[in-house]
Amino acid sequence: MSDEVERGLEGVVVSESRLSYIDGDAGELGYRGYAIEDFAREATYEEVLSLLWNGDWPTPAEHDEFAARLAAERPLDPAVYDLIEELAARDENPMAMMRTVTSALSAYDPDADADPDDREANLAKGCRITAKLPTALAAFDRLRKGSAPVDPREDLGHAENFLYMLNDEVPDGVAADAFDTALVLHADHGLNASTFAAMVTTSTLSDLHSGVTSAIGTLAGGLHGGANQNVMRMLKEIDASDADPDAWIEAAVEDGRRIPGFGHRVYNVRDPRAAILASYSERLGQESGNPKWYDYSVAIEEHMADVTDLAPNVDFYSASMYYQMGIPMDIYTPIFSLSRVGGWIAHMLEQYEDNRLIRPRARYVGERDREFVRIDERE
Repeated sequence: MSDEVERGLEGVVVSESRLSYIDGDAGELGYRGYAIEDFAREATYEEVLSLLWNGDWPTPAEHDEFAARLAAERPLDPAVYDLIEELAARDENPMAMMRTVTSALSAYDPDADADPDDREANLAKGCRITAKLPTALAAFDRLRKGSAPVDPREDLGHAENFLYMLNDEVPDGVAADAFDTALVLHADHGLNASTFAAMVTTSTLSDLHSGVTSAIGTLAGGLHGGANQNVMRMLKEIDASDADPDAWIEAAVEDGRRIPGFGHRVYNVRDPRAAILASYSERLGQESGNPKWYDYSVAIEEHMADVTDLAPNVDFYSASMYYQMGIPMDIYTPIFSLSRVGGWIAHMLEQYEDNRLIRPRARYVGERDREFVRIDERE
């Protein structure tokens, strides 16, 4: 066993997986051996869930059956709506709400007490969690604004239905396609912090609800989720200043400000997901007749390419894309969890298949051989 300490486990291989392939130097990402460029615009999120959970693309009949099953699981128990309403009234942080509701969902899951190695029960639980979280998030956002939740519709796809529940209107084709693609691109990304948290929980033979709750709590941290919120704040700050984006970014860099949406722990080049989302940000701007958010983003990317070696990551263009859909900035990270839950569950299923308790060691660097003094003798 090596005594070398790798802070943050950087570069340390701790498991093998058949789910995501990432080449940070070449800027490549694939699910189950399929490059995202080949399917991200064509395959639905439901299809990608089938791929990640079952190993291959579903047939048309399998897809219809799975999509119908997922849609049927969208409604929440009235008691869960009551919980969401209470959290909305308390102005709870949206990610804290997601964490709390995910944990609460286990109380209403008929397979909650199934054995951890029962794959069919785990798939059923995974389907319920994935289907219900969008309903919870949409209801929370509406309740905190004083509006009634919108019931889910079984005749709409997963992405389309969320936007419908959020805004009480069926989205147009461009918005629905853009959001579905965003879910697809965020569904999995190797052994990121939240996925690892889910796997650690699962390795103890805990349940799927606990694993997803752990993952949401991890994603809530500012070093993992939330970057696209910061990107949109930056774009709005540029817009409010009436400054040229190049001049604004140059001044920000000179002041030592970190430009959000650039750089990645894995990619040394442009994130392959960024190019796909950029095209949807552009289309949404064209549809609305207001392309400024996309234009600002392009100007920033070009300026950063000239003055730094940093390239945009997946968060950079998702920010303007979500904003143009009318999505509140403080639910960008919860939306990340709506997508990544598919990958979390896939990794947990994989962990269950060949489980070993994840139990690393730490090197002790504190004092030794200190003498104990009884409390009545301490000064």
